[in-house]
Amino acid sequence: MSAAGWFVVLVAVFGANVPFLNQRLFAVVPFGAARKNAWIRIGELILLYAGVGLLGFMLEARAGNRFEQGWQFYAITFCLFVVFAFPGFTFQYLVKRR
Repeated sequence: MSAAGWFVVLVAVFGANVPFLNQRLFAVVPFGAARKNAWIRIGELILLYAGVGLLGFMLEARAGNRFEQGWQFYAITFCLFVVFAFPGFTFQYLVKRR
């Protein structure tokens, strides 16, 4: 079970940074404009959070011990997902490019 937990954490770190590291939607679909704006990146972040959550839910259910979660769990994990996105945000918006 520990390996599945670490796998979800690694997928979450990768998924949180995907919106900031390229100009494609979900790193696959070419985006029409030259650059994605912040609202599109936030939307991608929310959808990727839901995808990682579904992956974690699936792995937990497959292990056989699924637990009910309240709103506090989702609020905390979303905040953690946003913290995981900090390196990509820093690269996209705070690093000076020449």
